[in-house]
Amino acid sequence: MSEKTFGLLLIAPAMLFIAVIVAWPLAETIRLSFMEAGLGGEEYVGLANYQDLLESRKFNDTIWRTFYWMFLSVTLKLILGLIGATLLNAAVPGRALFRVLVMPPWVIPIAIGCIGWLWLYNGYFGVLSGTMMSLGITDGPFEFLAHKRSAFYSAIVTDVWVGVPMVTLFFLAAMQGVNRDLYEAAWVDGAGRWYRFRRITIPQIMPVIVSMALLSAIWTFNSFEIIWILTEGGPRSATTTLIVDTYKTAIGNYKFGEGSARAVIIVVLLGLFSLLYLFFLGKVNKYYGAK
Repeated sequence: MSEKTFGLLLIAPAMLFIAVIVAWPLAETIRLSFMEAGLGGEEYVGLANYQDLLESRKFNDTIWRTFYWMFLSVTLKLILGLIGATLLNAAVPGRALFRVLVMPPWVIPIAIGCIGWLWLYNGYFGVLSGTMMSLGITDGPFEFLAHKRSAFYSAIVTDVWVGVPMVTLFFLAAMQGVNRDLYEAAWVDGAGRWYRFRRITIPQIMPVIVSMALLSAIWTFNSFEIIWILTEGGPRSATTTLIVDTYKTAIGNYKFGEGSARAVIIVVLLGLFSLLYLFFLGKVNKYYGAK
């Protein structure tokens, strides 16, 4: 048996797994996107599903809402994660305990965490509403998830709460890999903490920052559980993103063709994100690797 044949036999199970789990469902989704498919059967309609989506103002609003959701959530995760990693990297008593305590939002199941946030957001027995009434901010109970604006930003807060620990730990690992001699040399030259952070820490961990920013953008774009558990896309579609819209169309309304068209658009957008990730990661690694 030749080495080439032996190598193909070794990767055959993985290729079969990818073909069954990834390739076939993707091909079936693309096929259904050209159909008017439902419980009653299928009928070929060509590009009609895509045309309807492109002409739909509601769908365009959903796209912009998804990007706004992603941009705001990822920005907060990066900022809070960078601050948290910097604090956890400092030489303070009990540092190991603080590193353990930062993990629960990431470790516990998302459903359990979201149920806790549902209690916090409740207007009648939630802690947040009760605190606001005690401070005189509101005259009565305030339902965070019952209003369009507050529901959207409440969902973002929960998503950030879930995602910040992972970003923090990745940044912390990157900071611990920075050569300590650079800090000591800068300290000898009289550089302050802020200067060392800007001129040493940030440039040294920039590849990790870019990786986490783009990967977190993809994960946030695909976020479904948090929104569905908190609001199911409401009120009045205020928290409906592309993923939630696709689920409600295909599974909730049994419009498999329209839902498949939405899924194909999501795959295209995520493919562009992946290419963007590889492009920027290569640029950053080349720039900072040359220094």
